[in-house]
Amino acid sequence: MPIVATAAWSIPKKAGDRFGTEGSGLTRYASVFDGVEINSTFYRRHKTSTFARWADSVPDSFRFAVKIPKEISHTRAMKDIAEPFDTFLADIAPLGEKRGPLLCQVPPSLVFDAHVLETALKTLRDADDERIVIEARHKSWASAEALNLLKNFAIDRVFANPAPVWPAEDFERQPKYVRLHGKPKIYYSSYTDDEIASFSKLLAPESWCVFDNTASGAAIENALTMLGHYPRNSPSFMSRSS
Repeated sequence: MPIVATAAWSIPKKAGDRFGTEGSGLTRYASVFDGVEINSTFYRRHKTSTFARWADSVPDSFRFAVKIPKEISHTRAMKDIAEPFDTFLADIAPLGEKRGPLLCQVPPSLVFDAHVLETALKTLRDADDERIVIEARHKSWASAEALNLLKNFAIDRVFANPAPVWPAEDFERQPKYVRLHGKPKIYYSSYTDDEIASFSKLLAPESWCVFDNTASGAAIENALTMLGHYPRNSPSFMSRSS
């Protein structure tokens, strides 16, 4: 079954009775969801002991998607990234087998440059052979050259909503990573039940679906609705969890 998650694990009071009552906020979140997207790594480093504590707070089946630091994607604009990326990987190493995809969200100003990106993607792949996904926000990334380059390095495109670059119809196969930011007001707007049902049809069994409309607290409510399309006692869940 897909991993349904939110960006961070804050639980609004109005949804509190849907979660376990014991342990940390993360432990309570993990009583319902099987994954979470760590966004705070985009802004700052955390101690390795922090990642170890997080990993110890959740079941063995739980997974953490981790956002690559803005020093790499924004400050350095994907140039000369080997050192900070190695540091980042060392920081998150205590997540161990609970580490999920790495998310690289590049800024809207970053125009696709084949030479720069080929070097950058090779650097990422030389250091890490696990799943990496990229969310581009400049129209130039819609080119065939960009798609071929990503395919060559086995880096999956993120389907985002709103979709500034890659709309759903551009995906020949079901997207491996979906980020729902809220629409019309990004980070705030809640999705309707019909919209969530429509998004659920995009998801493959190995997909991630992350609700990023956290500013208003809508993410948890929307994710709970999405999770209703994949009940934990379904055959797909039982085969994945056994």
